[in-house]
Amino acid sequence: MSEQAGIRNAKEAAGHELILAFGRLQGAANRLEYILGRALEVECGISHLMFEVLLILGRAGTPGLSMRAIAQEQVLTTGGATRLVDRMEAAGLVARAEAPDDRRAKLVRLTALGEETAVRASRVHVENIKRYFMEPLPSEDRARFAEDLRILSHSARDKLPRLP
Repeated sequence: MSEQAGIRNAKEAAGHELILAFGRLQGAANRLEYILGRALEVECGISHLMFEVLLILGRAGTPGLSMRAIAQEQVLTTGGATRLVDRMEAAGLVARAEAPDDRRAKLVRLTALGEETAVRASRVHVENIKRYFMEPLPSEDRARFAEDLRILSHSARDKLPRLP
């Protein structure tokens, strides 16, 4: 396999153009996650993961989403999603409600404070995305770059196993 990729030693591996490209993507994502996530924490009092869940619930609307659906969207275990939602519920951002078609099941939905926080955090996030994610790129490349990221994200999502 390494012969096919033209890699014969660790130095060649470290300098391989595809490995470097993916490493740059991962490094940029990690750094941007830190910068943008930190801004959400400082300015809005929520983690980036909480923000993502607020957005997922905002898209879902009423009556809300199951814990399993939230876990699947965020690539979390159901236990991890439950702990996150517990913290969000304690903060007043979300509430659990009975599912209309199954009284044993619980759905998670935004509270008024969750809705307000999602809007406020989105405004902060959009400004930071413009500043740190888009402005460094040449303006003529931005739309294509965003579309390429959408394609990569959907392709990778489709390869993930579905939770039982």
